[in-house]
Amino acid sequence: MTSKAVTATQQATSVQAGQSAQSDLARRDKNKKRVRSSISYIVLYTVTIIISVPVIWMVLTSLKSESAYSAYPPVLTSNPVRWDNYIHAFSWIPFLHYVWNSTFLATVSSVLTVLTSAMVGFAFARLEAPGKRQLFGIVIALLMVPGIVTIIPQFVVFAKIGLTNTYWPWILWGLSAAPFFIFLFRQFFTGIPKELEDAAEVDGAGPFRIFWQIFLPNAQAALATAFILNFVGVWGDWLAPVIYLDDAKTTLAVKLAVPTYVNPGDPSGQLLVTITLAAAVIYTIPPVIMFFIAQKNIMEGVVTTGLK
Repeated sequence: MTSKAVTATQQATSVQAGQSAQSDLARRDKNKKRVRSSISYIVLYTVTIIISVPVIWMVLTSLKSESAYSAYPPVLTSNPVRWDNYIHAFSWIPFLHYVWNSTFLATVSSVLTVLTSAMVGFAFARLEAPGKRQLFGIVIALLMVPGIVTIIPQFVVFAKIGLTNTYWPWILWGLSAAPFFIFLFRQFFTGIPKELEDAAEVDGAGPFRIFWQIFLPNAQAALATAFILNFVGVWGDWLAPVIYLDDAKTTLAVKLAVPTYVNPGDPSGQLLVTITLAAAVIYTIPPVIMFFIAQKNIMEGVVTTGLK
């Protein structure tokens, strides 16, 4: 065998060895990714099951009789299934009246909060003014202030000006915007191309027209995110309504947190847990529906915030 043939054979052998090594490396990387993916799914499924247990328990208990709920050892379902618990949830208290109160408060507050927060976020993102950075720093600092710290001073102020037992506190909170949503809109508007704004200015559009006709239509994801987060926050809030509102104007969250559904034949006024949980299931349906309808926009609004 000539030296050229030996060299060619050695090169072919080295090439095959290199390809085999690359194949082994790719196979090991693929196996590692598969293991990491499997571990991630196991963790996600485990957390999902743990989080879902209280919800599943609530739904199953809402379909039981009181005797099945009190039975020992516990039973998953009762026979027959008590669908009439949901009928009693509607009929034993003015359920729709409190649903309307909750819906009105959550909707008005969310619309006002989203609009004002979007305006402030647009100003921080696009307008120039002395001290803008310092003001934005104050807004970010307000994110660190717990709401429970300000609730007593706010109540004192609203009580002195006669706004307790009215919906005005929620309207004023909406008009004053929210620090988190200001930050959300500011980051989102920063990512909108400057060329759109320049083209509008050439056509003679002012700041408000640019905000209303260009920035808001392009911020559907951020708008949906802010609206739903604020709506769910007001819908599920218990502390503010119980402080500011009386029984006629209060929300469903407050009514479900007090002994509302009691056995009319029991002089002790014992709470009927199954009917209360049936009402709680109904109470959770609107936020869940809203989330599933706007899930894509919520994910997009959170993920794309701050990305240019």
